[in-house]
Amino acid sequence: MSSPDTGPPSSPLADTSRRTMVLDAALTTFARFGYRKTSMEAVAGAAHISRPGLYFLFSSKEVLFRAAVTQVLERDIAMVEQVLADTARPLPERLVEAFDQWAGRYIGPLTRDVAEVIEANPDLLGEIVETAPRRFEELIIDAIAAETGQEAAPDIAQTMISASIGLKHQAPSREFFLERLKVAVDLLAR
Repeated sequence: MSSPDTGPPSSPLADTSRRTMVLDAALTTFARFGYRKTSMEAVAGAAHISRPGLYFLFSSKEVLFRAAVTQVLERDIAMVEQVLADTARPLPERLVEAFDQWAGRYIGPLTRDVAEVIEANPDLLGEIVETAPRRFEELIIDAIAAETGQEAAPDIAQTMISASIGLKHQAPSREFFLERLKVAVDLLAR
């Protein structure tokens, strides 16, 4: 039941969608201005909600930042899981797409800023900055081991991860990153 003062009751789906939209807007705002220079007012404006509405959802800038980063890392891991689970596709193709979902999409203007704001504030983020990369590594190891049965799967996965990190920091574009990553994966996934 709704009253004229409060409007219709919100549904759990609408609340989740609104929260997701707010967190996406927050991450973009943090990426643009950096953590320290981002205000709750700026995030509220970007999310098209009132500042009190934002504080209703998130008690502080730190809580908001942590939730925004957690959402994006969990989304990235879910996409990597989905890509690697598609065993009808060749392993090298799945590995390149998994690395693209994990790192490649953060190459280029603004998207690079997302990775930088996350990397610059690990003390604010808690364990997610350790558990998400560890989960990514486990997924890569499992995919390689399942396909090749190699005992060397952990070493191959760690080498691929190191190569992707190096490429990410020197790639002028996502296309360049993917082109070079395909070469690395082809060499290592033999």
